[in-house]
Amino acid sequence: MPFLGSPGWPELLIVGIIALLLFGKRLPEVARSLGKGLVEFKRGIAGVEDEVRNAAYSSPETTSRPVPEEEMAEMTAPKFEPPAAPVEESETETEKQDV
Repeated sequence: MPFLGSPGWPELLIVGIIALLLFGKRLPEVARSLGKGLVEFKRGIAGVEDEVRNAAYSSPETTSRPVPEEEMAEMTAPKFEPPAAPVEESETETEKQDV
């Protein structure tokens, strides 16, 4: 395996020449946007790591709170109310004939 170590000066020079040929005048913009993307990626990874660490080391008592009775009453399902009296067929037939 010829490429086991880190790249040396000749390899970096070749990569730089290829980048210059491909991107030309836009090379600073490409490098800047690549740097910003890398920074945002690292921030996102750090945020996820913090959330996992906080979730793993927090106790259940600190994350939950007791629910007051007023809120508990609001959380119960509403009672079933039957629909109003059904419409009789004679009324619907009259409506159909009017149309």
